[in-house]
Amino acid sequence: MTGTPASVRPTPRSWLAKADIDAIVAGAHSRPADVLGPHDRTVDGQPWLAVRAFRPLDLEVRVNVNGRKHQAVCLDPAGFFECLLPGDGETAGTYRLDLLGRDGTASTIEDPYRFPTCISDHDFHLWGEGRLYRAWRALGAHPTVQFGVPGVRFAVWAPNAQRMSVMGPFNGWDARTHAMQQTQSGLWELFIPHLVEGEQYKYAVLSKQQAYAIDKMDPFGFHAELRPGTSSRVWSLDRFAWNDREWLDQRTERNFREQPLNVYEVHLGSWTRDADTGAMLNYRELGRRLADYCLEMGYTHVQLLPVMEHPLDRSWGYQATGYFAPTSRFGTPDDFRAMVDHCHRAGIGVILDWVPAHFPKDGHGLAFFDGTHLFEHEDPRQGEHRVWTTRIFNFGRPQVRNFLISNALFWLEEYHVDGFRVDAVAAMLYLDFEREDGDWLPNEFGGRENLEAIAFLKEFNRAVHTQHPGCITIAEESTAWPLVTYPDYLGGLGFDFKWNMGWMHDTLDYFELDPIYRKFNQNLITFGITYAHSENYILAFSHDEVVHLKKSMLSKMPGDAWRQFANLRLLTLYQYCHPGKLHSFMGSEIGQWNEWDEARSIEWDLLAFEPHRQLQQFCRDMGRLYQRLPALWERDSEPDGFQWIEFRDIENTTVCFVRRGENKDDTLVVVLNMTPVVRHGYRIGVPEPGPWHEIMNTDRADYGGSGILNTEPRGTEPGIWHDFPQSLALSLPPLGGMVLALKPAPPSSQSTGTRHD
Repeated sequence: MTGTPASVRPTPRSWLAKADIDAIVAGAHSRPADVLGPHDRTVDGQPWLAVRAFRPLDLEVRVNVNGRKHQAVCLDPAGFFECLLPGDGETAGTYRLDLLGRDGTASTIEDPYRFPTCISDHDFHLWGEGRLYRAWRALGAHPTVQFGVPGVRFAVWAPNAQRMSVMGPFNGWDARTHAMQQTQSGLWELFIPHLVEGEQYKYAVLSKQQAYAIDKMDPFGFHAELRPGTSSRVWSLDRFAWNDREWLDQRTERNFREQPLNVYEVHLGSWTRDADTGAMLNYRELGRRLADYCLEMGYTHVQLLPVMEHPLDRSWGYQATGYFAPTSRFGTPDDFRAMVDHCHRAGIGVILDWVPAHFPKDGHGLAFFDGTHLFEHEDPRQGEHRVWTTRIFNFGRPQVRNFLISNALFWLEEYHVDGFRVDAVAAMLYLDFEREDGDWLPNEFGGRENLEAIAFLKEFNRAVHTQHPGCITIAEESTAWPLVTYPDYLGGLGFDFKWNMGWMHDTLDYFELDPIYRKFNQNLITFGITYAHSENYILAFSHDEVVHLKKSMLSKMPGDAWRQFANLRLLTLYQYCHPGKLHSFMGSEIGQWNEWDEARSIEWDLLAFEPHRQLQQFCRDMGRLYQRLPALWERDSEPDGFQWIEFRDIENTTVCFVRRGENKDDTLVVVLNMTPVVRHGYRIGVPEPGPWHEIMNTDRADYGGSGILNTEPRGTEPGIWHDFPQSLALSLPPLGGMVLALKPAPPSSQSTGTRHD
């Protein structure tokens, strides 16, 4: 080699433009990796390596190359350093930065800007198309190892940002220190060495739009700081050891349209709390108690009000800011996994309330994320809910659809949940939902249907059902939108089930009437059958029915306390025996007097009083009996699974009907007396010759009733009655209902009630 020896060759002056230095110092450079880190250049025919770092908290920087330390020159007093080394990148090898802080502390770090980006071209392409269905594996904060160095890889979508930075306690919350590398498809990425699990962080956004700046949670963050803090936290998704393989394997073979489905809706913050302090419990403790209680009461699934991170307790979780993070109110993501795992090992499914219809305006959340309306529509006639004052997702943007579908698959795969109840579907389907004339934009055909939301819902349901057979989706859809539970190839939305809101409103209106007026409103209790098989319905008495001055389920019932309890037992029996799957909200099964309050536990202390304990025993026995009676769930979706016996007897205000399973021997007869008048010798036609056995009666003395029972098997008499060839006579209890079967009651253990305080 000829020329000047490397040891004596002159050092060139920096070839970096001052504008680049100023932009880095100002935290405004759009491509910081083009400036910071290692950069090769040939000067006068000789290779040089420039290593640059922006360290605003340090006085000195040395570049440590294989133990040899080279002093960096401070090119800007704000903390911009550069070290020029002879040779190229291979000569430098895996250098480190030795630092002397302004506080006199010495440290050695890896330079984040010497590590390449990791998102593949294939992922860039799929994200741009909106088909990167497991986007959480590419985006978010991932503890990982690069070139033997542990750290965290961050990636975020912000196509309209001028600069994106990761900041946290590790850099003094300085938005300039860890500026991210802009890649493709609007994605930004940075690997920060030696960060550890649990570290807090946010993204500092500097927008191209009028230099708008704001700090945001990670849209794909897996853990979050406990409210009122709003930071994301680093968390590994790879550590938890699941023990629910048997459940998952069996789930793929299940068809809940032909199986029992009895959902217990729970708000984790107020189902039960620490008896001494009133503090919320951890996911693990809640999982143990919930699984035991659901097994005891005959529930098949627990449905959780939204557990995605949210800032305000009284929003009940419906204003999510962290769609990929289980709320830290009850513990860590692994604690939540342990809760699901425990429920599965006990045989209880877990359904999540999921909210793709809207999201809050909180500054640290998704709204106006990169200085533009990235996740939401820009026009408030499309992008804002007037009543809820929240933002509406732009379902026409491929990446937004991708974000939401990835989120659904994320909960199914990373947390093993068994499905979703999708909130406010009607708000998604109609462009004029809760809007005045002139405050909405019609679709391309001039209609009120949100075509983009319809396409999204179909895509969501296809993804869930093809990727995870056996998982269920439930629509809270409050209108008469057709074919909600039909597959999309038949023109449907693809849900498995839909809440039967019409039945719920009619039924509650009926039962809130004084019995003397019920005969004038018999249609409220009978009309639901005319459309009961038009969709696959769930009969839901949800949290929405026991808040905002609507009164608790028990308090809705008319009359004195005895009649209120009798009415609630009768209503519960009617719900269990009507075609459709089942859903009830916590507290109703113990007869809570007060409306639900999210700030405190439901009133388990009421179980010290006999009427509440007896109501719980009835609900427990009814729940367990339901699972043993195929006629109540095997043919829910088939008209032949139901037949009226009598629904026109308005003078006696009674209704009776038949429920059928696949096997004729499973046939049931249900009789309901909607008045407090005892009726002896009440004759009904029945579909099969007897004897018929009374297997449930809401008027049992141990349930708090008056004890008007049909204890002996009832034989039938020949002769046409109610269009059947035989009939039998019964004693009808006051405000009571009964279930008759051709076989005696299946065996079931008895209970005196279970307390969970």
